[in-house]
Amino acid sequence: MNSRSLLSSHATAAPPILPVLEKGFRPFFLAGAAFAIVAVPLWIVALKGGIAPGGAFGPLQWHAHEMLFGFSTAIIAGFLLTAISNWCGRETVTGLPLGSLVALWTVGRVAVFFASSLPRFVPILLDVSFLPALTLACATPLLAAGNRRNYGFIGLLLGLAIANGVAHVFALRGDFATVWLAHRFALNAIVIMLVLMTGRVVPMFTRNATRLPWVRPIPFLERASLAAVVLLALSELSPKAGTLSLVLSAVAAALLLARMRFWGTRHVFRQPLLWILHLGTLFVPLGLALRVLAAFVPVIPMSSSLHALTAGAIGSLTLGMMARVSLGHTGRLIEPARTTRWSLMALVCAAVIRVGAPFLPSAWYLNGLSVASLLWSGAFTLFLLSYWKILCSPRVDAR
Repeated sequence: MNSRSLLSSHATAAPPILPVLEKGFRPFFLAGAAFAIVAVPLWIVALKGGIAPGGAFGPLQWHAHEMLFGFSTAIIAGFLLTAISNWCGRETVTGLPLGSLVALWTVGRVAVFFASSLPRFVPILLDVSFLPALTLACATPLLAAGNRRNYGFIGLLLGLAIANGVAHVFALRGDFATVWLAHRFALNAIVIMLVLMTGRVVPMFTRNATRLPWVRPIPFLERASLAAVVLLALSELSPKAGTLSLVLSAVAAALLLARMRFWGTRHVFRQPLLWILHLGTLFVPLGLALRVLAAFVPVIPMSSSLHALTAGAIGSLTLGMMARVSLGHTGRLIEPARTTRWSLMALVCAAVIRVGAPFLPSAWYLNGLSVASLLWSGAFTLFLLSYWKILCSPRVDAR
């Protein structure tokens, strides 16, 4: 009789997966936070003439591109790869495929930064490969499970992928008006994702934490506000849709404020991982309202609207969700450490200063940006210090 066990003779044990590659949020939150720490200070150095990153983009458009297609897409990837496995009951990518996806994102960041030192089309090929690969990783389980409710995320990822390619191609041609339109569309696509995500989770998190039964989303207002931001994104594909875009911005801002009527915002101020999500959600209608006001009030610059949506909404919501997801999906209590509380405060201060910097006297403007940059980098440094071990270690509940 063969003395070998059936297990050893007929099956090969699967190789162990490093904890950091067990779920998408782990490596992408680490990579996104590390990139956030260095990217904004590098932009300040570039603004002062110390370096010239981005090749054909130039320093200004490199900054916009990397905040949208670098930092933001890393956090989106981590969130979606984790959430989709919960929505579908099917795994997305783990282990080596997940590590390869992170490597592809990382190579893209390096290639775009050093684009002027590389052959002309190499940075484009390396950078634009990531979003189609991410779309495939997200779409496969969604389509297999027939999870139609979340098919919209596939479309948004494809839209981001197309916008990234358009931005690269037209930067090489020197057509920065089209590059700006591509970046604007990417920002609007990310805002749509934020509206979708916050409408689903912020009222739920708030009701669970406060035990207030009346806290809930209003389905009509959720659908109406989402429709408004989708129409806004589509309208801004045309450079001539100025008046229509302003009207849609105003409508969307009003609806986004109205939908929070029963979210229980006034009850969350003692809970950091709730108030940061409510505040980040409020930055979206603020940014859209500033967009409208900037068209009629000369002293209000359009950049304040832009940075309310980016540093304010994207920054606050990503950091808040990163902290919450990292705790919840590693089997820990949703209770932030003191360093996390300081991190959230630093991020909010950075966003407020960045939105308000254009109102400063011109002699103080660069100093204001430098302070905002230090606070932004400090916020994500504190996140990494608090969470790197959590993200690199097995779940505490052994699940």
